[in-house]
Amino acid sequence: MFDDFFTRALIGGIGVALVAGPLGCFIIWRRLAYFGDTLSHSALLGVALALLLELNITFAVFVVSVIVSLLLVILQRRASLSSDALLGLLAHSALAVGLVVLAFMTWVRVDLMGFLFGDILSITTFDLTLIWGGGLFVLAVLARIWRPLFAATVSYELATAEGIKPDQANVIFMVLMAAVIAVSLKIVGVLLITALLIIPAAAARRFASSPEQMAVTAIVVGVVSVWLGLNGSLEFDTPAGPSIVVAALLCFVLSLIPIKVPYLRK
Repeated sequence: MFDDFFTRALIGGIGVALVAGPLGCFIIWRRLAYFGDTLSHSALLGVALALLLELNITFAVFVVSVIVSLLLVILQRRASLSSDALLGLLAHSALAVGLVVLAFMTWVRVDLMGFLFGDILSITTFDLTLIWGGGLFVLAVLARIWRPLFAATVSYELATAEGIKPDQANVIFMVLMAAVIAVSLKIVGVLLITALLIIPAAAARRFASSPEQMAVTAIVVGVVSVWLGLNGSLEFDTPAGPSIVVAALLCFVLSLIPIKVPYLRK
């Protein structure tokens, strides 16, 4: 019989894996890994502002991530820098500003390691409600915009020609990314959120023959990673968040091993 804290951690991790899988597929298809990294780095700035203004941390991280997303869209249209340069600028600037703000708040005791690498074992019932409620909402919205978002991923010009609104789908996708990062913060932390989004989807790619199948397989890989990571953390006394990512990495490595089906002669 598992302890209550382990059960809550497992349920919370599975809730995040359910949402991270499909969104991670779009990150891979659209080559947006650095964009996810930018949003996750900006989460620390959201944490700092939440503590400074006494706001809910999840809400503050979500708002800051959305602002950074919209700021990126504006800068891409007006600045002369390339997209990867803008992403690097925003990612490291937001992380640095967040750390500086936290350093100035000497009156607040901050568990910086928990924010950077997650603290899934301290998850509460309220956190579970937030993760599953927010996760189901994100999945519902993603299912609603799946077709236009996938069409825009394949060909922006073709999607526009067919009357689909790719820009609207792209903005909604950014907001969904911000929501997932906000609810995932306590699971794996600022520095590992992108890994939980990308690695299960990358492992699922080899076994999928359709976009929908890849999304479902990514969810399965994510759930297995959470289970293995938490059990490994409990067994070897390692940090839970990094252990989950290591388990996901193991699944990815295993997915690279060629599997030969024996040929049966009649």
